[in-house]
Amino acid sequence: MARTPRTPDPVDPDQACPIAPVVDIVFSRWTTPTLWALNEYGRLRFVELQRRIGTISPKVLTQRLRRLERDGLVRRTYHAEVPPRVEYEITDLGRSLAPLFASLSHWGADHLPEVERARREYDGDGAALPRP
Repeated sequence: MARTPRTPDPVDPDQACPIAPVVDIVFSRWTTPTLWALNEYGRLRFVELQRRIGTISPKVLTQRLRRLERDGLVRRTYHAEVPPRVEYEITDLGRSLAPLFASLSHWGADHLPEVERARREYDGDGAALPRP
């Protein structure tokens, strides 16, 4: 009697790649620039933070700040004044990511020219050769 091959059990993505949960938390589209700005400039009001980040919409910044607050990376402080004032600052937990960001910054300075060159070569060859 022939044996049928056994289908492997599905692998938990967190076990397959232990950094995946960290990447999901830290490297979503607007998380990195938000944390970077708060780490670099300290406590900021919403509008000041938005200016430091650039093209982010108020709605997206609000969503991102709420998620970062939920994850414990950002602290929101509400001041009951007239008019009300809200400030955001990076927490110690968020600040603990600074060495990671510094390493990535150094990697970028050292290797992004290589990446750009590889992209140009690939894109130039991509028109002539079909890719599987």
